[in-house]
Amino acid sequence: MTWDFFSLRPETLHQLSFLFSDRGIPDGHRHMNGYGSHTFKLVNDKQEAVYCKFHLKTNQGIKNLSGEAANCLASDDPDYSIRDLYNAIATGNPPSWSMYIQVMSFQEARVHRWNPFDVTKIWPHKEFPLIPVGQLVLNKNPVNYFADVEQIAFDPSNMPPGIEPSPDKMLQGRLFSYPDTHRHRLGANYLQLPVNCPFKCRVANYQRDGPMCSTDNQGGAPNYYPNSFSAPETQPQAIEHSLAVTNDVARYCSNEDDFCQVTSFYVSVLNADERRRLCENVAGSLKDAQHFIQRRMVDLLTKVHVEFGAQVSSFLEKHNAANPQKAMIKTYSRHTSDCAATSEKSNL
Repeated sequence: MTWDFFSLRPETLHQLSFLFSDRGIPDGHRHMNGYGSHTFKLVNDKQEAVYCKFHLKTNQGIKNLSGEAANCLASDDPDYSIRDLYNAIATGNPPSWSMYIQVMSFQEARVHRWNPFDVTKIWPHKEFPLIPVGQLVLNKNPVNYFADVEQIAFDPSNMPPGIEPSPDKMLQGRLFSYPDTHRHRLGANYLQLPVNCPFKCRVANYQRDGPMCSTDNQGGAPNYYPNSFSAPETQPQAIEHSLAVTNDVARYCSNEDDFCQVTSFYVSVLNADERRRLCENVAGSLKDAQHFIQRRMVDLLTKVHVEFGAQVSSFLEKHNAANPQKAMIKTYSRHTSDCAATSEKSNL
């Protein structure tokens, strides 16, 4: 079903190509970059705002594993990556990442050729250069893995004043789905856990009660607003920046070019050996899909680059010749009067 979805959604091609390239299997946590992916908004104390993207570039250099090495580690040494990180910190060699931002003005966002909130696109560095901001250094290991790691609850809606969400549709969905997941996983009061709560200030809001409350539950302060006592008021500095909206609000499906950025990655970023391994990796996974899905995916890859489609097709032909596909076991049929379509799309 993975390849059925990919072959029907060409906007996945960019991430798919990155995932199946060498960088899809980093040699441990220390040797990989980090990307915010989403578009965020930066707002200064004068209420002036710009859109931005966050980047973390490893200072240890990019290193990747081959598919064969990764398969061996997955079975023989599954803790390889986390042990490498732990040992580096424990021996006084803390890994670090240089943090950068890209900045786009509201006017640039209105006229740019691509939707700046499309998480499947990047902002070209030539147009929006990386601006250095600081360093992220991991210099302390957790004392108790359960308390410090397994209970941690990262959430994009936890934003300090000055960083706000953009209209990025994927980000908007994550703003509520992440805390919902944490409430299910850790309980309604997961923000009171030491690893998730602020230590420098006392929480003062109107959210209280629920199972496993580990504080004084804000004492006898009123739990309604407005009130005549000393409960918290709205903080002006925390009010979100305004957003201008014009035209009608409706469902929107992007019809932008989903191929040119993938072509640039394939041609300009990868060398010949890396392109070959990318094609081998894609074919190695795609070979288990039904033949009509294989053909549809190869057609998409050919739109990225003729060589991309041809190489994947060649690898698939070799596999299919040596391993004839078994007859389909129909496990699902779409409700339709078109019997041919139903037959073809069974057992996805």
